[in-house]
Amino acid sequence: MANVVLLHGAYQGGWIWQNVTPHLRAAGHNVFAPSLDGCGERRHALRLGIDTESQAAEVAEMLFFEDLKDIVLVGTSCGGMVGCRVAEIARDRIGRVVLADALALFNGESVGDHVKRPTAVGDALSTGPSREDAANRMFISLPEPIKSWALDRYTPHPIAAMQAPVKLASFWQQSWKASVIWCKQSVNPPVSHQRRAQETLKASWHELDTGHYPMLTEPEKLAKLIMAG
Repeated sequence: MANVVLLHGAYQGGWIWQNVTPHLRAAGHNVFAPSLDGCGERRHALRLGIDTESQAAEVAEMLFFEDLKDIVLVGTSCGGMVGCRVAEIARDRIGRVVLADALALFNGESVGDHVKRPTAVGDALSTGPSREDAANRMFISLPEPIKSWALDRYTPHPIAAMQAPVKLASFWQQSWKASVIWCKQSVNPPVSHQRRAQETLKASWHELDTGHYPMLTEPEKLAKLIMAG
């Protein structure tokens, strides 16, 4: 039995893992899928100062108060950035790192260095696609009724977490048990970015023939890869 912590990506919340968690729990694992600060049902707490590092610090606090150890830490999309920071500051609690079609930025890099996004709508606190853009680009590969379900739940993302350079002083210099999962139909992050992470971490490499939201399109296969080690 493992403690599995699932970290969502941009414009999402813990809700995005709903179809994955039953498979993990059925295998006997404890599963946590928190919504990051300012995201999902916590969007009402959106404020200045939320960035990748503050989101990671909060998750690390959760790991401490729940007294979780030997954690399988899973990050997808921008959740990969948060996951790397969580692993760095909670090193003794992490058993394995899983990057599932994830952004895995090196210290000082920002999302825009690797992902080219159309102009988003937003304000001083948040950024995100319009509903039309989300429907016709982000979620275009999702079948109904999953597509409408996800559209009803996507929310803007804290702007600093999308734009500020990440701070990872030691993560990439440490040795980790890690897995990288590439979704073959996904454009962003590019496969070269994910290969870089896999090679740097000396991680196992896995592929899913689906788009950027495998937790919605291939939840059982994704769960099996998370559990595979």
